[in-house]
Amino acid sequence: MIGRTRRRVNGTFGRLTRTATGIGAVFGHIWRRSLQLRVVVSTLVLSVVVLLILGFVLMSQITDRLLDAKLTAATEEIDRARIAVERDLASGDSNMSIQNRLRQTRSALTDRDVDSGQTAGTVGSFDIVLMVPVNNRDGEDTGVGPVSEIPRPLRDMVQGGQIAYQYASVPNGTGGSGPALIVGTPTNSTVPGLELYLVFPLAGEQNTVDLVRGTLLTGGVVLLGLLMAIAWLVSRQVVLPVRSASRIAVRFADGRLNERMPVRGEDDMARLAMSFNDMAESLSKQITHLEEFGGLQRQFTSDVSHELRTPLTTVRMASDVLYDGRDELDPVRRRSVELLDKELDRFETLLNELLEISRHDAGMAELAAERMDMAIPIDAALATVAHLAEETGTELILDLPAEPVLAEIDPRRVERILRNLLANAIDHGERNPVTLSMRSDGDAVAITVRDQGIGLRPGEEKLVFNRFWRSDPSRFRRSGGTGLGLAISIEDARLHQGRLEAWGEPGQGSCFRLTLPLVRGHKVLGSPLPLKPVGAVKPVTRSATKTSGRAGEGPADDE
Repeated sequence: MIGRTRRRVNGTFGRLTRTATGIGAVFGHIWRRSLQLRVVVSTLVLSVVVLLILGFVLMSQITDRLLDAKLTAATEEIDRARIAVERDLASGDSNMSIQNRLRQTRSALTDRDVDSGQTAGTVGSFDIVLMVPVNNRDGEDTGVGPVSEIPRPLRDMVQGGQIAYQYASVPNGTGGSGPALIVGTPTNSTVPGLELYLVFPLAGEQNTVDLVRGTLLTGGVVLLGLLMAIAWLVSRQVVLPVRSASRIAVRFADGRLNERMPVRGEDDMARLAMSFNDMAESLSKQITHLEEFGGLQRQFTSDVSHELRTPLTTVRMASDVLYDGRDELDPVRRRSVELLDKELDRFETLLNELLEISRHDAGMAELAAERMDMAIPIDAALATVAHLAEETGTELILDLPAEPVLAEIDPRRVERILRNLLANAIDHGERNPVTLSMRSDGDAVAITVRDQGIGLRPGEEKLVFNRFWRSDPSRFRRSGGTGLGLAISIEDARLHQGRLEAWGEPGQGSCFRLTLPLVRGHKVLGSPLPLKPVGAVKPVTRSATKTSGRAGEGPADDE
């Protein structure tokens, strides 16, 4: 039973904690996004602090003034009462008992104050206590009036010959207790050691303080509401133009170059709107000029590539004739024909890649996606670069899952990406093994090409995808690359809504990772393989001449 109760309490506490956390997260999100909310809340908090300080000071001043006035009137009243007591006791019957004499004097003093109306007009109602210390067997003092209301410390001071006062809590007529001012003084009457005390209830002063406190509280709440409304209105005047500028800036960034802020008045916001409009106008003109220039550049590249195809075809035909009869030529001419044929191949590849990159720039590239096994473009890419691996003596290592990985891809573009990555790894691998790995997590598939060559210097992992960029221009390229392969590869990856990333360190080699969604149109959130190789399981090797089948099986490394 206790265990169930504890679990129920823990469950309730957990739900409350989650609810509070959710509310806090929502408020924090609104707080970070709303300038107007921050201004209003800050104004409200500062106003509360100011009103609390002001209310404390006012209440202290009012209370001190009321108590000072009460004490002054009480001091004057006790002086008159002492004179009246001394006179009454001096003219009274000395044969009466002390108790009766004190009772008679107290009654006469009370009647005289009521008849004169002085008390009600100055210090209000009060009670009279007369006490005489008597050393009898019981140790009790003789006194009349509410003797129990007199505090012992006050009696000690009066018995020492001083006029003293003290604030204390005394019973009231409703059965409770309330604050009171008690003033005591010694007397020079015919009764030795007689002490006179006046008890002044502070109910009127307490009511006054409560009324002032209630008035201040009501006024503070009303003032806070007014300040909050004022802060909201003032901040709204500032925030609305800022929000308008933000919306217009977003639309401007989306390509609506004609968006402008409305200009109203001549204040700071109006000058801000004019400055924003001037900036937008300047940016619009520059963007238009750049678009026109980019369009002309793309058109020029496309036109030149197309125009070069006709003479290239003629030159290719002549080159093929010469190349077929190269055995009948002397060594020098035969070498020239072979170089001509090789450079024509490179020139033709360059034209094709220029046309492809111009289609990407113009947004005309299309994705012919179909669902297939990822091993198909991998095997095609391996078959293409197999001769490069044989020429350089580079071992190609495959690390593929045993089960087929099906994805919606354009096989021609994926094969071109992998071909460029493998050729690049062979060129820069320094004849060390090149590893191609593939993993899938159900949402995406990742393929990494890892070499152990010269690597990349810091910052070059971004530059490798730039057009015609080369880390070492003097380095010999066995693959005959044009400098556009990786630039086209990253555009092909983006066309699949995937990612192509690079990592490298000097002397540690480099690694390129291609991550593609398994379903066309899905967003890639992560990658099944790490970009930086760490603690990888040694894969099963496969000869580069075999471009079909799978080898190596194991879980993907977490990034």
